[in-house]
Order: sequence, then C-alpha cells, then structure tokens
Amino acid sequence: MEQLEINILGCGSATPTTKHFLSSQVVNLCEKLYMIDCGEGTQLRFRAQKLSFSRLNHIFLSHLHGDHCLGLPGLISTLGLLGRTTDLHIYAQSEAEAVFRPLLDYFCRENSYQVIFHAFDPVKHALIFEDHSLKVSTIPLKHGVPSAGFLFEEQPKSAHILREMIDFYQIPLSQINAIKNGADFITLEGKTIQNKLLTRPADPPKKYAYCSDTAYSEKIIPWIEGIDVLYHEATFSDRDIARAKETNHSSARQAALIAKAAQVKKLVIGHFSARYPDESILLQEAQAIFPATVLAAEGMRLKV
Repeated sequence: MEQLEINILGCGSATPTTKHFLSSQVVNLCEKLYMIDCGEGTQLRFRAQKLSFSRLNHIFLSHLHGDHCLGLPGLISTLGLLGRTTDLHIYAQSEAEAVFRPLLDYFCRENSYQVIFHAFDPVKHALIFEDHSLKVSTIPLKHGVPSAGFLFEEQPKSAHILREMIDFYQIPLSQINAIKNGADFITLEGKTIQNKLLTRPADPPKKYAYCSDTAYSEKIIPWIEGIDVLYHEATFSDRDIARAKETNHSSARQAALIAKAAQVKKLVIGHFSARYPDESILLQEAQAIFPATVLAAEGMRLKV
C-alpha cells in the first residue's frame, strides 16, 4: 500500500545548537523523495536516516534565509561526487538561481547532471509541481522576506473493487482497472452491473502542509483546512511573543490556534529557538489549545 511519509532532518531555527540541525525535511511517497528546505547539515541527516540520494529529484525552498538553504551547494556537490546523471529540479523564488548559480558554476562545474531552477511567486498560492502520484502548491506566508509554505497532496486514487464481486460475476482481469476508474460491467448475458455495486470509494488523498517561516497568519487557513498533518513553526513561547512579532515568527500557542481553526488532524511544531533547552514548554503551550500536537525531532518519521 502506498504511504506518505515525512522525514524530519532538521527542526532548529537560525542559531546553531548541538541539539538541532537546521531546517530540512523529506517527503517520501512511493519511494520518491521530495526535499523541503536544505539548511546546513542536511546531507549528513539525509545519510543518518538512510535515505537514498538517487531517489531525490525535487527540492523545494521556502525562502532565502541561510538556515533554510545554505546546505544546498554542498548537497549538489555531493550528488556530483556520487556520479549522478539525472537532472535535479529546484523550486524557489526567482532570486534563488541568481544566488546559487555562480556557486554551482564554480564548485560544481564538473557535475555530470543538470540543476534546473523553477521559479515561483511566493506571494501567490499556485500549483508548482505535479506528477502521476503527487501535486505541490505554494502557501504564501508572512515573514521578513518573501516566504512560501508548501501543500503536498496525493493525486486522487481509484476506487477499490470488491473481491467478492470479481468472483461472483467472474470479472476478467482485463476489465478491473476500467471498473476501478468508474466503468460499469456487462455480463456475458448482456446485463449491466452498476459500478457502485462493484466498488467501494477510494481512500481520500493524504495531505501534508509545511508552514515555516511565518508569523501568525489566518490567511493560510483555507489552504490547509482539514489536512492530515500540518508542520507549523513554533519558534517561540507565547511568553516571548514580542520577540516573535519583531522577527516575524510564531509562538507555539499561535501555531495551535491555526491548527484548531483549520481543523487539521495532527500538528507538528518545529523551528525551535535556541533559547529553549527544554521544548516541553512549547509542547504544553500548544497542546493546551490543540491536543493533537507533537514536537518535531531529528530522525522522526511520520506516517501520514
């Protein structure tokens, strides 16, 4: 059975600590890997979680603060050293190519593969990637620089055909896919069996949203409403709300308010400030409003 899995590579904020790596995640669907952000140390955590570099073809950058993107040149260089030949696609705001292309031309000019940048507008909600199993849309965020979150959605699935109906009507294997996709079945006697009698509805597509970095913004709620898992930054405790406002970040309480208003199924908080050696204060603050909250941690694998 296909499963959507989230791998947390780093969940700290800008100031380095010995406890957390900088922001990066990998979405795994059908053993295809999609990276979100690439802070320093990302490739180390990628190896630590035994992920396959050869299955990584798409990287999405939320914004151009260093703790979210400065691991990119090193990762691209490593992929070249490993003999990669498949194109690598990077989705980011238009300035990203101007920032990184000179570095790649200097340090990675002997790479045997191409790095292709795809520009998106971080202030607009738009579909920026789609294949047969997944689609990715941007979520405009509220930060000190242009910043976008990402909504990952499975493509709609086919209905489930009932095994007992296959046996009862002796449905040929050649017609099963058509029935899964809505076709009726006509028996040898010419009788039409309606599709609704042969199938049960498909599982709803899984949905995951990544929202970091951002100040509290209710504008994102319509785009994340009812999703399975929301990762929302919780850089500060509410006791430091003045600092959160000053830096365009969110408190754990504010992340929980967003999750509650959007009626998501699970909230994961991360992007922790180095000022909290014990993040239980952030968890308690969020769970007081939205009980289905967990703390992000390096090495965490979340089944959606």
